[in-house]
Amino acid sequence: MEKKEILKIYGTDFKEMTKTLLKEADLVSLIPSSEARIGIKPNLNVSTPASFGATTHPEVVAGIVEYLQERGFSRIVVLEGSWVGDQTEKAFEYCGYQTLSEQYGVELWDTQKDSSHTKDCAGVKLHICDMVDRIDFLINVPVLKGHCQTKITCALKNSKGLIPNSEKSRFHRMGLHKPIGHLGVGIPQDFIVVDHICGDLDFEEGGNPVVKNCIMAARDPVLVDAYVCEILHYKVSDVPYVELAGQLGVGCADIRKARISTIQREENEKNPAGPAEEIAPRRRVLDVQYAVEDVDSCSACYAALIPALDRLKEEGLLDKLSGQISIGQGFRGKTGKLGVGDCTKEFEVNIPGCPPDEEQVYETLKNYIVKEMGQTDGN
Repeated sequence: MEKKEILKIYGTDFKEMTKTLLKEADLVSLIPSSEARIGIKPNLNVSTPASFGATTHPEVVAGIVEYLQERGFSRIVVLEGSWVGDQTEKAFEYCGYQTLSEQYGVELWDTQKDSSHTKDCAGVKLHICDMVDRIDFLINVPVLKGHCQTKITCALKNSKGLIPNSEKSRFHRMGLHKPIGHLGVGIPQDFIVVDHICGDLDFEEGGNPVVKNCIMAARDPVLVDAYVCEILHYKVSDVPYVELAGQLGVGCADIRKARISTIQREENEKNPAGPAEEIAPRRRVLDVQYAVEDVDSCSACYAALIPALDRLKEEGLLDKLSGQISIGQGFRGKTGKLGVGDCTKEFEVNIPGCPPDEEQVYETLKNYIVKEMGQTDGN
């Protein structure tokens, strides 16, 4: 398989689809030796089932493991670190990876419990988990999803699970895009298997899955993410970390240079082959962002706020809110009127939590707006 290729397969038997895809890509020819330690990096940012639209289907990882074991590779591990606010151990169990580990004899490595080291990533020093250096060949298995802060998340951003929690928080203080782009230099991806089965196209924590029943394979994480931009009707320039990673030499950000092909499609599969018509644009996040003043918020906190705002928008209440809702690390130690998360604990009205509970955010904001409306009516 060449660097410019992206292979796609459609169907509903995800494990067998994955094995067929890897055979077509001739993955085995890319691995340096049968003694190589192969790391498989899924997306288990939260403890929710894959059908919810946020996490990698364990059947896809099972297909990768079977393909490798059938060809004599035995040093295989699954490594991941959930986002700040969740526990990887819980995600391993809840998402079916503990069962997978026991079935195939594959180790589970929790990077949240790992030590780390500092690495110069093209002029930006980043902290990377030590487990990464124990891997000889890294297979990234992201979910194709939307993201409430970076618009898309797939191959490049999935590497955030291989940095310490403290560094994940620092990434947000750095603006996300720059460190994610440079992280592509610090953690090279040898092969990518994209779970495009039912990702949520708005929120990285899931809840609104869009069924596509597709799995993709590629070697270039930048090209993959450029393709995701096209699928979700964004320009590459709309997602700065993709463009930056391309400039840093991580891969190619020009989707015109990609060779995209479908190797199998079930007869009843209705997905058209062309990327531009695959998924209609959805902009639910953009529809509510005007109500937020965000300064360096973490994904888990922001992801608890946006769905709550979406519900309030649908109920016709969000436009009744006076002022904006403050969120993010930039508000630590500051005061204000209305804030979400522990970083705004000094505000007059604060919804606590790190991250806060989405239902609590919704209920508190709804009561706040209704109270404001009552006071306005009284005047």
